[in-house]
Amino acid sequence: MVDAKVETISRLAQWRIDNFSPFTYKRSEPFKIGIWNWQLSVEKNRYLYIRLFPEPSRLSKEQPPLAKFILRVTAAGSNRRPYVSPIHERLLRTSEDFVWPVDSTFHGRFIIDVEFLDLRICSVNGEEASSIWPNDGMLRSSASESILRCLSRMLHESIDADVTINTGDGTLKAHKAILSASSPVFHSMFLHNLQEKESSTIIIQDMSLESCTALLSYLYGTIKHEDFWKHRLALLGAANKYAITNLKDLCEESLLEDINSGNVLERLQEAWLYQLDKLKKGCLTYLFDFGKIYDLRDEINIFFRNAERELIQEMFQEVLTVWKLA
Repeated sequence: MVDAKVETISRLAQWRIDNFSPFTYKRSEPFKIGIWNWQLSVEKNRYLYIRLFPEPSRLSKEQPPLAKFILRVTAAGSNRRPYVSPIHERLLRTSEDFVWPVDSTFHGRFIIDVEFLDLRICSVNGEEASSIWPNDGMLRSSASESILRCLSRMLHESIDADVTINTGDGTLKAHKAILSASSPVFHSMFLHNLQEKESSTIIIQDMSLESCTALLSYLYGTIKHEDFWKHRLALLGAANKYAITNLKDLCEESLLEDINSGNVLERLQEAWLYQLDKLKKGCLTYLFDFGKIYDLRDEINIFFRNAERELIQEMFQEVLTVWKLA
């Protein structure tokens, strides 16, 4: 079926139904969000019944998802206000675990959006459910735990530290060798007869003590995922400034994971500022291909008044591309 395919980006899934008449049942093709394959079904009787469920598999049986999500139904090509569900949080095993009845006259063409706010793995042995976002495994290098423990002690106990970092609101101690190995910019500072080499001091006034601590924790391989998540934007700026490519890529992937209506314009601006093509494409796809720009009428007007001209031109080019494909 042509209209059985579900498009996905980040944590958003969108099902466009082109022809739907009363007393009809449709089921989508499987689509992947997180580690599970999902399906949607819709049935028209007196109400429009929408179901969300994981595709039956060994994974969904042994590690069923505890999902927190919002549903939205919009009539295609009309100015009708969308039907938006409350925030649901359900343990989903089968198609009988969740159904949303919509009292409406939807027929013909319409769009169903599912935005996942969180996905947790529900343990069958009674352990606490653990979120799959953010992925702590992304942040671990291949270094052994013993080496990481040594590096952690070097950082936090300032063992043989030979450089001082002055941040916007405090001072930290670090090691030239670690900084030089992590960043060509730091390496150049200590290699040539610059102020940093002579004084063994680096001035980083555009970072707070807390965010700079997170930067050092990343360079020493000991960062915790909650600290990374909290300081992603500051880390992105530092990664760009000091040419720490792997950290910049990691920040981009992370920011791409949780695009939503509340942050997409800010993410687009960051993508433009730091030349993050994948994040920029993701934001433009969210806004135009998935039609979320219509939910941000006031915000987009403010954005256009302040954004760079070249970025606005790219956004209009994206509009033209979407229109050609419609």
